[in-house]
Amino acid sequence: MSAGEIITGTIPASAGSSARLDKALAEATGLSRARVQALIEEGRVEVAGKPASSPSARVGEGTPFALHLPPTAPAAAGPEDIPLVIAYEDEHLVVVDKPAGLVVHPAVGNLTGTLVNALLHHCRGQLSGINGVARPGIVHRIDKDTSGLLVVAKTDLAHENLAAQFAAHTVHRRYIAVTAGHPSPPEGTIDARLGRSDADRKKMTVLPNNSSRGKPAITHYRTLERLAHAAAVECRLETGRTHQVRVHCASIGHPLVGDPVYGRTPAQLRPLLARLGFARQALHAAELGFVHPASGAFVQFRSDLPQDMAGLIDQLRHSDR
Repeated sequence: MSAGEIITGTIPASAGSSARLDKALAEATGLSRARVQALIEEGRVEVAGKPASSPSARVGEGTPFALHLPPTAPAAAGPEDIPLVIAYEDEHLVVVDKPAGLVVHPAVGNLTGTLVNALLHHCRGQLSGINGVARPGIVHRIDKDTSGLLVVAKTDLAHENLAAQFAAHTVHRRYIAVTAGHPSPPEGTIDARLGRSDADRKKMTVLPNNSSRGKPAITHYRTLERLAHAAAVECRLETGRTHQVRVHCASIGHPLVGDPVYGRTPAQLRPLLARLGFARQALHAAELGFVHPASGAFVQFRSDLPQDMAGLIDQLRHSDR
């Protein structure tokens, strides 16, 4: 199948009057069931002209469908001499302090200038191959416009060990965010399932916790400081879902300052953001801790707030409240 192909057809007669969508599509297209499930989760499947919402949805014989396959990832990323801030490195892994604006791995629209390109130069190609040539060493991601810490595996054994820790939700992750307004209560836990939005499949949204769609997501938050029309907030993650902190904070009425997707910056803050040139979500991955895959010791790393977020908080601290 070619890159970006659209597969269309109808549910085969063998599906009967009520079959699981993922099973029926796998039979109809020849794709694996896991592949079909991933496409549904990514919002790339339409059934009877509407976005499919769940792999377990029931579908009958003759129902039209369309699968929008994503363009193939680059065959291989090339090394690029991009400066990196390295928080820690040994023969098993490297912990990077990523600046805001740096994409983690190559994809359509960002084939060069990514963290992977920089790592291939820095590590001289010695990265885990588990994720293939387009994403070597990448165990987890943080958004392009989020700054802070992430760990990258140099060996396959380290990759497998770290991936298992992330899957078990035992990795320590602490973020600092600036929210619009003051969360009430000032600290608490947001336990809200996350999945793709039906209205915009590029966005995530909160789903009912009994939904068959999406995945469980838990964020513990605590207000560190009340600011002018905003607050500095600590977020500790039990899970690591796509856009988790951004969506969870927006769901309680306090989106991240500067977030162009999940919240509208209050009018009182817009002149300040424009003057500072602050044009990203105010989110920083400040702490990362895990069991070292080779030594078995728990290791933890910290990253100071980058200059743009520290300046934003300082200006908000001294603004009229």
